[in-house]
Amino acid sequence: MCVSTETLPGLVTGTAELRRFLHGLPGVDQVGAEERAARLATRSIKKSAKAEAIDLAISMVDLTTLEGADTPGKVRALCAKGMHPDPGDASVPKVAAICVYSDLVAEAVRALTGSGVGVASVATAFPSGRAPLDAKLADTRRAVDDGASEIDMVIDRGAFLAGDYAKVYDEIVAIKAECGEAHLKVILETGELVTYDNVRRASWLAMMAGADFIKTSTGKVSPAATLPVTLVMLEAVRDYRARTGRQVGVKPAGGIRSTKDAIKHLVLVNETAGPDWLTPRWFRIGASSLLNDLLMQRRKLTTGVYAGPDYFTMD
Repeated sequence: MCVSTETLPGLVTGTAELRRFLHGLPGVDQVGAEERAARLATRSIKKSAKAEAIDLAISMVDLTTLEGADTPGKVRALCAKGMHPDPGDASVPKVAAICVYSDLVAEAVRALTGSGVGVASVATAFPSGRAPLDAKLADTRRAVDDGASEIDMVIDRGAFLAGDYAKVYDEIVAIKAECGEAHLKVILETGELVTYDNVRRASWLAMMAGADFIKTSTGKVSPAATLPVTLVMLEAVRDYRARTGRQVGVKPAGGIRSTKDAIKHLVLVNETAGPDWLTPRWFRIGASSLLNDLLMQRRKLTTGVYAGPDYFTMD
C-alpha cells in the first residue's frame, strides 16, 4: 500500500503513516457536535428562502430504488419522475441522479439519455461490502461500461473496525481506478462505525484514497443519516480542502423523508462547510420518499393549496 502524494500532498506516504495520521486526527466532541447540530436544526427561514431551499433540495436528490423486486419498468418510471418530478409544473427542477443496482444501469441510461440526470450505481457488494475485490471490481466495471456516471461503493466496515485501514484504502483506490470518468461516492455506513471519531477517520481515509464524495450510509442500517454524523463529515471535507486544496462532496442517505429534514441539512451545509458546497456538484441527498414531500410543500408555497400524497406518483 502506498498513498499517492498527488492525492495527498504532504500528508502520509505508507501504511504506518496512514494509521498514525488517522489516529492523530482531533477527537470529536460528541456533546458539542450533537448540540451544534441540534441548534442549527432549529433555524427558521423566510418563505422566499424556503422556496429556494426546496428547489435546491430537489436538484440535489439522488432518487433511489435498491430493492430485490426492482424491475426495468420500475426503473423507467423512476427515471421519468426524476426528469419531470411534477409533470404539471415545468418549473420544478430535475433531480441530480437516479441510483440503481448495476444490472439496471443500462435501462436507466436509456431512459435518461439527453436529460442531464446522472445514473448512479451501487457496486462493491452493496450493502455489506463483503466480497472478494475481484467481484467488486467486476461489478464496478459492468456499471461503468453500461454508462453509469457515478459509482456508490461501500467500504468493508469489518476491515475498518479491525484497524486494517490499508485494506480499505487499497480497495477504494482500486475501485476509483475502475471508475474512469465516473465519480466515486464512498459509503461509510456510519451506523456501524459506532463513534464520531471513527466517522471522522473513515471520512479522511476515503478522501485520501481518492473519493469524489463521502456518503453516510446504504439506507439499510439504522441509524442512517443523522445531523451530527453529517456535521462531522462536513467538517472533514472542509478541513480536507483547507489542507490539500481538493474539494470532496458529501451525501447523507437514509432516513431523510421530509422537507423539514432536507432544509435542516442545507442549513448544516451552509454553516459548517460553507456555501461552496450548496450545489448538486458537492452535496446530494440519497432518498426514495423525500421527493414527494418536497413537491407537496412546493405546491403549497406556490398555490396556497396543500396537495396530498396521492397527487404525486409513488416512488
